[in-house]
Amino acid sequence: MSYSANTFKPPLLASNAHAQTLWRRFTPPAVFEQFRERIELADGDFIDIDWAGPAPSDSSRHRIVVLLHGLCGSSQSPYIIELQRELALSSVASVALNFRGCSGEFNRLARAYHSGVTEDLDEVFNILQEQYPAHHFLFAGYSLGASVLLNWLAEKGEQESHSTEVPAASTCRAVAVSTPFQLADCSRAMLGGTSAFYGDYFVKLLNRDFINKVEHLETLASLGNPLAFDAAITLRGLLNNAVDLTSIWRFDDQLTAPLHGFANADDYYARCSSGPKLKSISARTLLIQSADDPLIPPEALPLQEDLGSATELQLSDRGGHVGFIARGNRAWLEQQIARFLLSSD
Repeated sequence: MSYSANTFKPPLLASNAHAQTLWRRFTPPAVFEQFRERIELADGDFIDIDWAGPAPSDSSRHRIVVLLHGLCGSSQSPYIIELQRELALSSVASVALNFRGCSGEFNRLARAYHSGVTEDLDEVFNILQEQYPAHHFLFAGYSLGASVLLNWLAEKGEQESHSTEVPAASTCRAVAVSTPFQLADCSRAMLGGTSAFYGDYFVKLLNRDFINKVEHLETLASLGNPLAFDAAITLRGLLNNAVDLTSIWRFDDQLTAPLHGFANADDYYARCSSGPKLKSISARTLLIQSADDPLIPPEALPLQEDLGSATELQLSDRGGHVGFIARGNRAWLEQQIARFLLSSD
């Protein structure tokens, strides 16, 4: 559709990229009521989803917004809670998907989640669609969750182009915030400079969670759980063979990639980067990005010619990574997302 600047203006005391990026972490929102539902997956694992706002049956114009969190996040991440609160003000139901192992409870299988784990979103969406066949589904994703969302929408667009039937998701609307369109560029950016701070932070969390999951599964295996035994053997083998897991790149190369069927980090990044797939997206989609994002270098951003006819990129000079705390309006980002998703045009 277009490649345009947006109207975001940061406050004077939080105008730089790092202040914007860290703002939500150090100023969390007030508690907001959620209702948890567990979805059992076909492979024997589970995904927890958290509802907020009115009951789906009472949601305005039968709309349900599905939210996808970022790396090391969850349905409790401030940006998820704040968007659910904003949607509730419009009497719209929302449901936040927790990727495997992100809901506060270890998942059952060895596999976890990554930037291209579209099959989990697809399975959850199909289940929700069966439960609420009269509802219209809308989507919002942040960072890694935005990558998953755009990859999934591109797959749906490809299916539509090869089918005489219109998929249910083809008429939806979606918003992707702070998307790492080119995963290799983003991973490389976190190897040095000020961006290394974020790379170090994430890789410490990832290593901690991986080790904790291995130990948890090994405990279950010692109690005779056969599913946990196989998963523990797989993860312990990867961990024992891993060397120097001190960067996102190394973690993805030695753990994420082999665990999820990729040859290495390069293969994972190439196959799961959403940037090259934007033209396949048929759903009305808004991309909200900041040029000063410390996790996403300028070379990772799409150009005008990379966008499909249904996609609009709003690029601001400032805003950080999933920041966009505006002057005098903390909810600027949430209002932008809700306005686009709930628009009738």
